[in-house]
Amino acid sequence: MSASAFGSVFAEIAALLGLAALVGLVGLLLRQPLVVSFIVVGILAGPAGIGLVRAADEVELLAELGIAVLLFLVGLKLDLGLVRSLGTVALATGLGQVVFTAFFGFLLGLAFGMPPLEAFYVAFALTFSSTIIIVKLLSDKREIDSLHGRVALGFLIVQDIVVVLAMIVLSALGVGTAAEDPMRAVLLVVGAGGLFLAFVLLFVRFLADPLTERLARTPELLLLFAVALAAGGAAVADALGLGKELGGLMAGVALASTPYRDALSARLSPLRDFLLLFFFVALGSRLDLAQMRADLLPAIAFSLFVLVGNPLIVLAIMGAMGFRKRTGFLAGLTVAQISEFSLVFVAMGVSLGHVGEAALGLTTLVGLVTIAASTYMIIWSHELYALLAPLLRPFERRETAREPAGHEGAPVRADILLLGLGRLGSALASRLLARGLAVLAVDFDPLVVRLARRQGLEVVFGDASDPERLASLPLATARWVVVALPGLERGLTHEDPRKAVLQALRATGFAGKIAVVARSEQEESELARLGADVVLVPFEDAADRAVELLVAASEPGRRDAGAPATARATAP
Repeated sequence: MSASAFGSVFAEIAALLGLAALVGLVGLLLRQPLVVSFIVVGILAGPAGIGLVRAADEVELLAELGIAVLLFLVGLKLDLGLVRSLGTVALATGLGQVVFTAFFGFLLGLAFGMPPLEAFYVAFALTFSSTIIIVKLLSDKREIDSLHGRVALGFLIVQDIVVVLAMIVLSALGVGTAAEDPMRAVLLVVGAGGLFLAFVLLFVRFLADPLTERLARTPELLLLFAVALAAGGAAVADALGLGKELGGLMAGVALASTPYRDALSARLSPLRDFLLLFFFVALGSRLDLAQMRADLLPAIAFSLFVLVGNPLIVLAIMGAMGFRKRTGFLAGLTVAQISEFSLVFVAMGVSLGHVGEAALGLTTLVGLVTIAASTYMIIWSHELYALLAPLLRPFERRETAREPAGHEGAPVRADILLLGLGRLGSALASRLLARGLAVLAVDFDPLVVRLARRQGLEVVFGDASDPERLASLPLATARWVVVALPGLERGLTHEDPRKAVLQALRATGFAGKIAVVARSEQEESELARLGADVVLVPFEDAADRAVELLVAASEPGRRDAGAPATARATAP
């Protein structure tokens, strides 16, 4: 057993977990993803920091298990049906972004004097973005189902497929370069890979569904089986010369088509996050502080390339495919950072002897900068777009097949302007129309706009929180503006779209009344203070109405015979 600075490996691991909890708390207060905190913990715990890690073998073992579980979860998402369902937008944007980022990143690496192979590794690592972080940030902003959210998730899946293929190729090349007879070694690895793949396909075809169905009767056993399959697949693939990473990945693919993959993914995610801590600690223990200082200028250049270049690449590709600049910009921000896979990819290159530790340290620095900075860019995405919109005019598409026109066919008058066609907005629109009122709706999702138009609703496409869009609406004839836009999870912050609408309406001098949907009583008072004439709190309003009906139904003489009391509760 390794020597420990705390007298025992257990005490060292306990101290390491305490440090991770402390740094994680600071990261939470700074609104940073857990990955950033883990990278910081790795640097602090390694020799570049306080030198906490002495039990290197034990930490390395947990790190390898964490990578196996991480890649298992990636494989779990790679259902063949999902891959086939990817649209041309996701494929073109994902592959285009990977190719352009890798090409220009490679040239940038050569400009800094890197050997070609090292420049290739670093450049290719810049092409991956963190699905975990993006999904979390978009979910918090309630934009996961928006147009740019759906496009972003599509090309993130394409990135995952690319990294899978890259790891397969690297495994074969790594064995070939280390052998006396490279061609024979590569053929042996390809043969072993074919056998491994054949076994996985047979498992998927004949065993995966019945076995998981039986194990699912005891959820704990199903979880244990999944972890065992990830570790076992990694061990078998490593023994065959394919590498632990590929084994863990293929183990996940073996269960990707089962009906329990989402449940497994949800239950394994906390374990993945826990074990990834040790990967970053092992990574930090290998970093050379002097080398990192020497790489500071290249790290800044690569970070700026990722933060600025990657979004511009996506913006240009989506513009060429017929998307407006706002959609391309918001989707492009999701690739303004590198992924934990970038570090795994370069670490794999180090283990294969293709690159040195310096490339890993450089990639770690770029990851720390880009993940931290892009998090704030995504959180403040709408404010950032408003600031940069004049500079993005070359990317604008006025009328495209992808996004319908905003002004064409809009009526010159409306009694009610309805901003947002979510569940509550759609329900309000149908009921207002039934009362004979002229309703004009605004929504930014082209699918929702097309569906609403087919149902006979007057609706225009556009961002309801954009002052220019609001000014183009028939505000002079409208008696009410109903703001049914979704809020943010963190409450009524200054970037909340509802607040932006209230401020814009006040600036236009709108003389009618304004109704705004709130999600809590706290938001209700704040929205009223900002100028809302009526604040709708759907859950509270529905509960109040339900109580009224129940009380009325329970009192003699208050309910007509044979007429059931009903209440409709609608949530945004």
